[in-house]
Amino acid sequence: MKGNIFEIKKFAVHDGDGIRTTVFLKGCPLRCKWCHNPEGLTKAPVLSYAPQKCISCGECVFVCRYGAHTIGAGGHEYNKDLCVQCGACEDVCLGEALKLYGKAMEAQDLLPKLLEDRAFYENSGGGVTLSGGEPMMQVAFIKELLSLLKENGVSTAVDTSGYAPFSAFEEILPYTDVFLYDIKAIDEQVHIDGTGVSNRLILENVKKLDERGKKIEVRYPFIPSYNDGEAEKIAEFLSGIKNLVKVRVLPYHNFAQSKYSYLDEEYPAAHVKLPESADVERAREIIRQKVNCPVEE
Repeated sequence: MKGNIFEIKKFAVHDGDGIRTTVFLKGCPLRCKWCHNPEGLTKAPVLSYAPQKCISCGECVFVCRYGAHTIGAGGHEYNKDLCVQCGACEDVCLGEALKLYGKAMEAQDLLPKLLEDRAFYENSGGGVTLSGGEPMMQVAFIKELLSLLKENGVSTAVDTSGYAPFSAFEEILPYTDVFLYDIKAIDEQVHIDGTGVSNRLILENVKKLDERGKKIEVRYPFIPSYNDGEAEKIAEFLSGIKNLVKVRVLPYHNFAQSKYSYLDEEYPAAHVKLPESADVERAREIIRQKVNCPVEE
């Protein structure tokens, strides 16, 4: 079974407990205004071009059969409309200015790479996390990969928006140790305004995971002007989740802005201001009053 992957990050320390390897899968049904992985939104591969890295060597021009790359008086020019996302240019780019996000990999072929750091997982209480995009959009693939990891004694986590049929979650329940679960808002309209979709399915699914006894780490992305007023509602909702092991309140940052420019896309959160640390800590304290687990950054 092949999965469409756009990044593998080793020594990740914010994607679950301990030292982890995080596998990022392509495709997402949400369109969060503040998304920090725009390269993972679509199922199809996308080419990123970082002009400041380009040395105008012209290697991409020679290998591109579609004329997407040219060298003129002003240096290198990339025509996104002519690109078929084949990745030939990435392979020859001397300045590493071109990068194709999205490559098909077999679960069996990916496994050895994930097992390379098994000693670090065991010594730190870590493991492998599947993230995205939205990994639940490739449930057959992640089921196979998760089962292989469990056969090899590796702890597993799935980082999800929760926006998928619960039948998909049931497929991976036996092979997933903890769900890293986004709760962006309780108010449905707030959620729609920020992500483009309703949160009804998301809230239903987290309750069902809790009923199945699965460990849940909730992430609340704190985004000024979108969901920064949701802390009390989220706290009240989480007070009813029995298998909650941790809550992380994650302050908005704009580090991904350059990614959008490299993909020749507009950054939807350009107007959003960075949150005040005191406001973020206030949200954490509100949640601490309602839950019996650590509440962290």
